Amino acid sequence: MEHRACLSPEVCKKLIDAGFQITVECDKNRIFEDAEYSAVGCRLVPGDSWRTAPSDAIITGLKELPENDLTPLPHTHIMFAHCYKRQGGWKDVLSRFSNGKGLLYDLEFLQDASGRRVAAFGFYAGFTGSAVGIDAWCHQQLHPGTAYPEITPYPNEDVLIAETKAKLAKIGKFPKVMVMGALGRCGSGAVSYARKAGIPEENIIKWDMAETAKGGPFQEIIDADIFVNCIYLSSQIPAFITQEQIDGERQLSVIVDVSCDTTNPFNPIPIYNVNTTFDKPLLDIETKNPKPLQLCSIDHLPTMLPREASNQFATDLLPTLMQLPERDTAPVWTGAEALYNEKVASMATTD
Repeated sequence: MEHRACLSPEVCKKLIDAGFQITVECDKNRIFEDAEYSAVGCRLVPGDSWRTAPSDAIITGLKELPENDLTPLPHTHIMFAHCYKRQGGWKDVLSRFSNGKGLLYDLEFLQDASGRRVAAFGFYAGFTGSAVGIDAWCHQQLHPGTAYPEITPYPNEDVLIAETKAKLAKIGKFPKVMVMGALGRCGSGAVSYARKAGIPEENIIKWDMAETAKGGPFQEIIDADIFVNCIYLSSQIPAFITQEQIDGERQLSVIVDVSCDTTNPFNPIPIYNVNTTFDKPLLDIETKNPKPLQLCSIDHLPTMLPREASNQFATDLLPTLMQLPERDTAPVWTGAEALYNEKVASMATTD
């Protein structure tokens, strides 16, 4: 149920005008139609034909190579591989590149001189994560004891916001929403949606590194209605919440783990270990407290608003893509290659 694209037709047009040759696979699920790419000068080819592309082609995609396929990869790939933080199966993914003598430029680790990512879906991940959290809370109020429905993409954010406002008006009260990592891209998106949905400012609890410096677990999470986790996890930290906490008295009834460090051994929300999906968005968390506690751990939430999310990401990525012809000297690309080599080397010394 992924509808985003790494490159928008608008950005492809700018790259072509700069001398790039761009080949686009046909795809009925992508938010941008094939015709939008051909109209700006892209060459169209059948889907899944990247495997037989010329050896010097750079394969640009979004994420998730086919599972259960260990075929070596000989090309240079630009994508989210989700294997640098020792996620489940990370060695299998990384080995495909090293065994094929290919190269991975991981989109998550394309960074400028200050260490900030040059492009990220973070804002819309937080934005849509907050939307799911508020909507799930509304569903608990309006339809208690019934299953939360499948999520489908929205044509634009105005439609999504209007839907949330209508449900909140019907309930007649507002939830208390706690956003962890509120100062980052993702957290600012979560706060933005809560505000646009009409949640009063006093009901939006914004925490970042200063507030979490004392170390968890945090009672403040349990005292909120909705907890939206938007942190960037880079090392082991104390758990934010524990099973013991959620077994006791709590106001909390919805968790949205936008960060989705589900299989990371340092996951700060250690009460679950599986990702949810658009067709089954919420996981019922077992607790000794009869009050329901549901968790969303969809790892591609921005596809709820695929056009806006893709346009923003591609626009942010464009200046870095323009440096691809000089990637042997451009710091963003040399840094990404050095990190790839470091992670490949680490496979030999990591269990």
